[in-house]
Amino acid sequence: MIILFGQSFAWNAPEVLIPAVILLLVLGLLVMVLRASGRAAPQLMQEMSWISQRVQSLSEGQERLAGGLHHVSEAQSLSQTAMIQLMENRLAEVQRFMGESLTGSSMRTARSLGDLQQRLETIDKAQANIEKLSGNVLSLQDILANKQTRGAFGEIQLNDIVAKALPPDAYTMQATLSNGKRADCLIHLPNPPGPLAIDAKFPLEAYEALRRAENPRQVQEANMALRAAVRTHIKAISDKYIIEGETADGALMFLPSEAVYAELHANFPEIVREGFAARVWIVSPTTCMATLNTMRAILKDARLREQTGAIRKELAELYKDIERLSERVGNLDRHFGQAAKDIEEIKISSDKAGKRARRLDAFDFEELALPIEPKVPE
Repeated sequence: MIILFGQSFAWNAPEVLIPAVILLLVLGLLVMVLRASGRAAPQLMQEMSWISQRVQSLSEGQERLAGGLHHVSEAQSLSQTAMIQLMENRLAEVQRFMGESLTGSSMRTARSLGDLQQRLETIDKAQANIEKLSGNVLSLQDILANKQTRGAFGEIQLNDIVAKALPPDAYTMQATLSNGKRADCLIHLPNPPGPLAIDAKFPLEAYEALRRAENPRQVQEANMALRAAVRTHIKAISDKYIIEGETADGALMFLPSEAVYAELHANFPEIVREGFAARVWIVSPTTCMATLNTMRAILKDARLREQTGAIRKELAELYKDIERLSERVGNLDRHFGQAAKDIEEIKISSDKAGKRARRLDAFDFEELALPIEPKVPE
């Protein structure tokens, strides 16, 4: 470092190198002057004057350069200060923005974690429900695997459907007929057609065998088993629950599975026709509800017809009551007429009595009085 004009400069700075070059030039010129001392004096003086002017010019240039460098240094210092201030401001803004962003991010993260926790709780509950449902499905499969429990399942489902569609006095569950057979449900329809029996059947084994069939031979065997099972149920219902003079001339076979019902109507139409021929109509939960709603309308109409006689009797009594009321109203009208006539006659008599009273009031009783004779003293 070197100090020039009260300022510090590095050795390789332009402010130091330029004066050094000038000094070297001056020394070189002096050497040249010494070597040319043998030359003529006028020429030497001229060269010395030129050198002096050049040195003075270089000195002024150096001063101007030093002033310019000082100005540049101050400008650079101010610019550096402004740049530092700007960088500090920008850094403060960035820090503030980053702080707000981090705060917002933390809040959003907290909310997201809360939502995620709620979703996880929901998923846990759903998983628990699925596990419970899986257990229920396994239990249902165990129940349906047993023929007796499978029959009880169909009866319970039938009971629920009938209870929703009909009033309690319109049916009887587990009704015993005259032949000793017990129907799952007996609908008390009016004659005709008469009471209608419904029996629940569930050929699940044959249907599952059909679903599990993997080759044409197994499919054929399962089809034969399903046909045989349904035919057996149709014949049993026709023989047990269709009794002439006691029940309707038909009965319903309730299948508690829509899938089995759809399979029969889609791929076994001949079985459905055989049921029609035997007057046994196959119904599913959906079609059974529709059928029972129709029966409810029939029962309502029959009850209305049963009550028609009572309604007519009540109408006759009502007509008699109206006639008596009309007669009594006539009598009351006559009484009112007689009372009005009596009131009119009373009014006439009152008017006459009033006139007589006014005439009596107009008489001068003093004029009609006799004169009193004076008493003569004895």
